[in-house]
Amino acid sequence: MNPNVILPGLFLAALFLMISVSEAPYVKLTNVVCESKNKSWAVFHYCRLKAYSRNKTSMNINATFLHPTNNESLRLKMVKRLSGYKPFLFDITIDACLFLRKRHNPVIKMFYSFIKDYSTLNHTCPYGLQVVSDYHTAVFPVPLPTGDYGVLLDFIFDAKKQFHVNIYFTFVEDF
Repeated sequence: MNPNVILPGLFLAALFLMISVSEAPYVKLTNVVCESKNKSWAVFHYCRLKAYSRNKTSMNINATFLHPTNNESLRLKMVKRLSGYKPFLFDITIDACLFLRKRHNPVIKMFYSFIKDYSTLNHTCPYGLQVVSDYHTAVFPVPLPTGDYGVLLDFIFDAKKQFHVNIYFTFVEDF
């Protein structure tokens, strides 16, 4: 074999491997908004992002449900920013108590897997004090186009919207 062909080929292969390993998609939380529509049911003590570095933030939410509930629904909507936030991928409503008993919904199961290690949402209904603390993620299991997204969560107790949590993030996929 000609060494003039092998050495540049090895150099290009090594360069490709270094570039493909270092350039990976990442998620950066950009904003979180929590609002209680009925303060006699739910109170947010804090709802904020904490920046650790330029590309790493963590989400901290502390909420108290003042009355136990056994009839809880969750509306999960994903939006993408395109001249304003537009609906993207899904807009579903589920029975949250049923999901926590039987985790069969794949979309909700994916989002639940993100927060289950960081929250106290790991049991079935009824609920009291709830905490999501130091949540941060660098990986996202679903391939998305690069852009700004939002996950809008509406919590419905006894057929009335009690509060909502809107989580905004930037997904960057470098190729």
